[in-house]
Amino acid sequence: MTNTTSEQTKVWDIAVRFFHWSLVAAFAISYITEDEWLTLHTNSGYFIAALLIFRILWGFIGSRHARFRDFVYSPSAIIDYLRKSLRFQSPRYLGHNPAGGAMVVVMLLMLSITVTSGIALLGASEYAGPMAGLFQGEAAELLEEVHEVSANLMLLLIALHLGGVLFSSLAHQENLVKAMITGLKRSNHQ
Repeated sequence: MTNTTSEQTKVWDIAVRFFHWSLVAAFAISYITEDEWLTLHTNSGYFIAALLIFRILWGFIGSRHARFRDFVYSPSAIIDYLRKSLRFQSPRYLGHNPAGGAMVVVMLLMLSITVTSGIALLGASEYAGPMAGLFQGEAAELLEEVHEVSANLMLLLIALHLGGVLFSSLAHQENLVKAMITGLKRSNHQ
């Protein structure tokens, strides 16, 4: 899928790649340990919280393609990109394309909801963590519902993300998974 004769350029810095793959592992651990291993589930949730804080900060001070201003587009630009993609006419972007940028933002928001509701739920049900005792009774039931629904919505977003990565990899003949491992992408446009 990758044109090996093309010049390569660094797109994803080590911090973005560490964030991405650490988040993949931590979310998988959190999801799998859901009700069975509370300590591991809680610790992986706190790790996700730390990753989110880091990524939000890195979105303002990080390298060029890590910054939000590089990949946050207007709704009309996102819709235009998606329309062109359906016709296999979407332009190639060195960093995130408009749909990919939108997915990053939506996933960060959904993970923030999942983490915050999880920390609040821990405080309500186990009287532990930074929100211990803030919520009780019916609030705990609502928090549990929000936490579970948001975690399951993350699975849907992950599936859409993987589909988008596969589609873009095929459409632009480049291995985006490899790019997220090495940090390198083909520097020339098709």
